Amino acid sequence: MRSRSGLAAILVLALVAHACARVDARDVKPPHHTDSGFRNPGDKDEGDPPPWVMLPFFGRRVITSLAALDVGDPPRRFRGAADSLRESMRSDAPTVTWIGHSTLLVGVDGVWFLTDPTWSSTASPVLVGPRRYVEPGLEFADLPKIDFVVVSHNHYDHLDLATLKRLDERGTRFFVPLANGYILERAGIRNIVELDWWESAKVGPVEVHCVPAQHWSRRGLFDRNKSLWSGWVVVAPSRSFYFAGDTAMFDGFEQIHDRFGPVDLAALPIGAYCPQSIMRRSHLDPEQAVEAALALRARRSVGVHYGTFDLSDEPLGEPPDRFRVASTAAGRDADTDWLLKVGETKPW
Repeated sequence: MRSRSGLAAILVLALVAHACARVDARDVKPPHHTDSGFRNPGDKDEGDPPPWVMLPFFGRRVITSLAALDVGDPPRRFRGAADSLRESMRSDAPTVTWIGHSTLLVGVDGVWFLTDPTWSSTASPVLVGPRRYVEPGLEFADLPKIDFVVVSHNHYDHLDLATLKRLDERGTRFFVPLANGYILERAGIRNIVELDWWESAKVGPVEVHCVPAQHWSRRGLFDRNKSLWSGWVVVAPSRSFYFAGDTAMFDGFEQIHDRFGPVDLAALPIGAYCPQSIMRRSHLDPEQAVEAALALRARRSVGVHYGTFDLSDEPLGEPPDRFRVASTAAGRDADTDWLLKVGETKPW
């Protein structure tokens, strides 16, 4: 009897311990979650710079927008972009097309997707704001059927509702980081999938993974960091693709490599880095973009997030020049770290 009662007691204790473990695991929030929203990996959120830094910066942005000042040379357009895309679609090779800013059209293993798509003329909730200096590389009507979209965060140059609504009419699926779905829902957009960092979903043969980024979110006056920000890794049978969204330098690049191995193509932001007192908290500069490619062990990278909207103090044409110099200095080259013309399609 004693042995039976002892066994029963052990079983009861084991069941209780298992139940407590399940409750604890369910109740413990991931470290990047807060009571009011989200924070960066390692709690690296320095907050906003002081007003005497921010106000002159925003003043310069408003003056540039209203006065249409010369802010440097925008990237060149690729002639015959639509014909080039159609030609590339006749082969089975994965392709990438730079539409402008952070918008890429990617085709791999029969699946087509867009990153942070924007066809709008300004990056703003109103007509006045950072204006587009170079038209999208493809007409919207020339796009193939888009299977899904990845949105990195809710800033207006990345989450453009006007474009997303047009894609929604085509039956596109939308992947967004946590607590961003309501923005799309309020606009009448359907087929939304919210993911947390390190969560994933499947689209046909492709796996879509939400991964960390060092950034922040805000779409209004009182919603700072209430919605999550992220990068995305898309793993297809033949290739892997990483889209950083907006991010500063952080340890997450090594973590992404550890989980997914060397990605075949990494889309890395290289613009919006001046003044450093503001931008270093949330954006890579061109030299750091090359460092990120090295940390990822990316077989190739492509520079994005420059030359389209005037978002910061550096001239529009400076980021690609610095990116090319940094790539060469790191022992890489133009065949490894790409700078595409707007509308250019390239196999990867």
